[in-house]
Amino acid sequence: MDIQLLVSMTVWTVCGAVLLFVLMYVDSVFTRYHDLEEIKNGNMAVTTRFVLKLLAQAYILSSSISASSRLSEALIVSLISFFLLLVLERTVRVLLWKWGRMNLDHGTQQGKIGYGLVAGSLHIAGALIISSFL
Repeated sequence: MDIQLLVSMTVWTVCGAVLLFVLMYVDSVFTRYHDLEEIKNGNMAVTTRFVLKLLAQAYILSSSISASSRLSEALIVSLISFFLLLVLERTVRVLLWKWGRMNLDHGTQQGKIGYGLVAGSLHIAGALIISSFL
């Protein structure tokens, strides 16, 4: 292992972590509650959704980095993947509301862990589907 590889690994890791932070922040803007406040208050449903969302975003980022030869390409693929995931999740949320009157944000905010698991698993399923193309 040479110094160039170590520097490259560090740069890719820092850029990936910054992008992951930004994506998690943008996603939290689309929820009707404040993720970090709910987590601090002990809401396990929100914590479950947050952890699954973080794993899904990290998996997409990992897949795009492993499939890319350039950092800029990996970051762009991750951004596009994030927006695809956001659209996919919103579509399923609308369908769940129309078909089953299931409001995932409301149930998750109320602390219903089942709602948090369903909401988080939408992220995981979307990440697996999107990453299969990378």
